[in-house]
Amino acid sequence: MTKPTPVACPLRVAASPLEGATPAVRQSRPGGVPRPGRSASPIVRLGCLLGLLALLGACSSSPPVPDWAVNAHGATERAVSAYLVGNSRVAAVEFERARREVASTGQPARVARSELLRCAAEVASLEFNDCPAYQFLAADAAAPEQAYARYLLAQQTQPTDAERLPEAHRTLVNAVPAAAEARLTAITDPLSRLVAAGVLLRTGRATPGVIVLAVDTASAQGLRRPLLAWLQLAQQRAQAAGQGEEAARLQRRIDLVLRQAR
Repeated sequence: MTKPTPVACPLRVAASPLEGATPAVRQSRPGGVPRPGRSASPIVRLGCLLGLLALLGACSSSPPVPDWAVNAHGATERAVSAYLVGNSRVAAVEFERARREVASTGQPARVARSELLRCAAEVASLEFNDCPAYQFLAADAAAPEQAYARYLLAQQTQPTDAERLPEAHRTLVNAVPAAAEARLTAITDPLSRLVAAGVLLRTGRATPGVIVLAVDTASAQGLRRPLLAWLQLAQQRAQAAGQGEEAARLQRRIDLVLRQAR
């Protein structure tokens, strides 16, 4: 009997368990023209099935991918996409579906990883909290997840945290504001950049340039929730600085986004 030939994984396998913890948004071509065969809407790229298949081995024709992993991947993709465009109802339903699928394994560490995806999307949208669903599972989370949680929550980092983070975030852990802004610009993935910008704000290292970059990044991808959050922050800063014309300009942008969301 001929041995099956391994099938190349159509999704990028995570180099570390958290490669997919900062979901990415597919980018359109310049001028807003989508890449052939792809939607221009925000779609989450989660490594190979949320990075969860890193626990099961590389993608191949044998053994088959478990149903829970396939279902969790689809639900999380829909959940994060819906959350970023401001569809809270769909996001809540799909996040719950994803959690239920992953929880079917009885492995708290896997559920903790899934919950950090939600946390990252919230940080990108400046909805800061202590990631309560993750906290319930934190004791059983693996070391990379614990490091990523400390990063997202702006907690005291440990010496080995940087090397355990998703690659895009490693250089930002202890960067001073001026250096952090330059390193943020170097992040090419839109959502990774927004998450990193949120962390910089949470840790008091967000310069005006960081806010401008976050606004531009969310705007280019049409991500209404983070765009509104960053626009409102920029407007608050303009008002505090007595920049009335700039504040009025930002309000017009905010109003435009809100009208389109109705």
